[in-house]
Amino acid sequence: MQRELILDEFQNTMRHIAAAVYAITTTVEGKRYGIVATAVSSVSFDPPSLLICINQDASVHAPLMEADIFCVNVLGLANRDVADCFMAKKGEDRFEIGEWADQMGVPVLANAQSSLICKTVDRHSFGTHTIFIGELIGAQHRDNAKPLTYYDRRYIDISAAPDQVAG
Repeated sequence: MQRELILDEFQNTMRHIAAAVYAITTTVEGKRYGIVATAVSSVSFDPPSLLICINQDASVHAPLMEADIFCVNVLGLANRDVADCFMAKKGEDRFEIGEWADQMGVPVLANAQSSLICKTVDRHSFGTHTIFIGELIGAQHRDNAKPLTYYDRRYIDISAAPDQVAG
């Protein structure tokens, strides 16, 4: 297959995989940085760790390369305005929507579904992205939050029909 065709098929495939929506945040020299992302995954339970994949052209990439700590805020349906603001605004203006608190030196969204604060333990450059591996140093979770999910270039509510489980 031609490289261009493979890339098109890959992009179509990835668009049709439902994904949780995250606000990745950090602070460098007192300035807040953040981005909305879907490329987050758990790595290990021992030690508890996860990875985030960030495009090297993204505004948050250089700060994440410098920072020792980042936060993965798992967005819920109630945080749609935060996701929209992060997509529309630049720099610290992204933090004008939502209840943000500084915890362990990073911005944490108070009403996120979950917030996972990580110490950066490794970085790997691959293609257009850098993979940041973080070990958890702080975590909070709200059981009553419904997840914000991204599918085919739009947000969807997967909590609407919980009894309709494929089997």
